[in-house]
Amino acid sequence: MPNASHVFPRNPRAQLPTAVGGHGCWLVDADGREYLDASGGAAVSCLGHSPTTVIDATCEQLQQLAYAHTSFFTSDPAERLATRLAELAPDGLNWVYFVSGGSEAVEASIKLARQYFLEIGQPDRAHLIARRQSYHGNTLGALAAGGNQWRRRQFEPMLPPHVSHISPCHYWRWGEPGESPEAYGRRVADELETEILRVGPERVAAFLVEPVVGATMGAVPAVTGYFERIREICDTYGVLLIFDEVMCGMGRTGALFASADEAVIPDIVCIAKGLGAGIQPIGAMLCQEHIYTAIRDGSGFFQHGHTYIGHPTACAAGLAVLDEIANPRMLSAVRARGSQLLDLLKTRFAHHPNVGDIRGRGLFVGIELVSDRGSKRPLSPELKVAGRLKAAAMREGLMCYPMSGTIDGHLGDHVLLAPPFIISAVEVEMLVDRLASALDQVLPVEAACA
Repeated sequence: MPNASHVFPRNPRAQLPTAVGGHGCWLVDADGREYLDASGGAAVSCLGHSPTTVIDATCEQLQQLAYAHTSFFTSDPAERLATRLAELAPDGLNWVYFVSGGSEAVEASIKLARQYFLEIGQPDRAHLIARRQSYHGNTLGALAAGGNQWRRRQFEPMLPPHVSHISPCHYWRWGEPGESPEAYGRRVADELETEILRVGPERVAAFLVEPVVGATMGAVPAVTGYFERIREICDTYGVLLIFDEVMCGMGRTGALFASADEAVIPDIVCIAKGLGAGIQPIGAMLCQEHIYTAIRDGSGFFQHGHTYIGHPTACAAGLAVLDEIANPRMLSAVRARGSQLLDLLKTRFAHHPNVGDIRGRGLFVGIELVSDRGSKRPLSPELKVAGRLKAAAMREGLMCYPMSGTIDGHLGDHVLLAPPFIISAVEVEMLVDRLASALDQVLPVEAACA
């Protein structure tokens, strides 16, 4: 029987259940089956699926003013949300440019970095440096910046050429025998200086980086000291430091801004996902005072924009979300439940031959799966572990985020966990139980040991 749907889905061959409802950390399908959302969709639904205060604020704004184009008007929700973000952001990040999602935020940051150097009389600075095994979005500029080979490969001929990549910072995977975490961090951070000198310091505009690498590598924080060295290098050569906090920001790591854990302040920050909590599409780019001033006192116009930037309804939702997630009690709960989740995972999989590294920060946790934990040898791509594990977890009533290509875009598998901030201790235990059951279906310990 032909499919009656006219939706062009991500995967035309997949038969997906239809979501019809949600409550707390749970989604409900058309058959009444409930799924514990252990990934927040894609680290989006930070307040779960029934955040009454956010929904009420969104509905109230719709009754007053749904939309006004930003070339004609500003709006009270946009002004209030920008002020609140500027108050909560790291020092100097006082100016907020609203967008509708993460890819748009990254595109805006890349364009702003380029225009900033035009405004201050350094027109040769057009080159962007980023890291392999990071993902920054699916628009062409953001895709070029990203190091996710699986997403990039077929579009390579269309990607902007003025981008290059250095190594990620993943000590468990790439630290050399006898090398301390600090020495490793210094070694891979120094690759930035080497690349700047190769390209030419007068040509490099910015370095774009995830403070905690998200979907491509699986919740990998940098080692201590890495970002201090990165900031030092950027300052030495006049390069802007851009933090992509689209997935790891807005409370996900237990701090409102992920940069708070790194003892450095970036020049530009990109946020999205958790800012709207899935209630409305919204993101933002925040920049330092000197960048904004260069535009204002120079050409007076940022040559960029989208139809829905500063959308009043989205900003009203974002403001209500921010009121929830910036609460110290909420951030404390994220840290507490994140510690519980890490402890339970490490205990449950302490002797599982296919579980290598378990890492993360706050409620942003990754599990790297291997063929052999001693050698860290990756699983064969022919096993298609990511797809099979996702399907098995759904059968167990669990939504998680398995991905392949963890190591180089081809080899490597991991599971990303990013549950709502409101998850209870009992639900964390349930999450681990259901994930263990799904993993046993895909990689049974007996078979792995045979």
